[in-house]
Amino acid sequence: MIRIAEIEIQPGYLEEYKAILQEESNASVRLEPGVISIYPMYQKDNPGLVRILEIYASKEAYELHLTTPHFQKYKTTTLSMVKSLKLIDMEAVDAEAMPKIFRKLKK
Repeated sequence: MIRIAEIEIQPGYLEEYKAILQEESNASVRLEPGVISIYPMYQKDNPGLVRILEIYASKEAYELHLTTPHFQKYKTTTLSMVKSLKLIDMEAVDAEAMPKIFRKLKK
């Protein structure tokens, strides 16, 4: 399962938001075997526009991720910081290349 999250942060909250997001993304990849990638980034010319590349081993791994304490903490503490959120489900062009890129993913 691949998704791109497009997030716009309320002015004045960017640094606080980034710190919380970094903690959550690190915990997710470290603690959850089904989380292949939670890779946050922001636009160079507009840092308030955050994008997250999310890759999960399965839909079940994604659903489990949503129930974890670290995700719940992220969601509740950043709720008022987020101006907009759009989740875009994606499909891989070359799914067989992914294990080469993300060694954590098994064929």
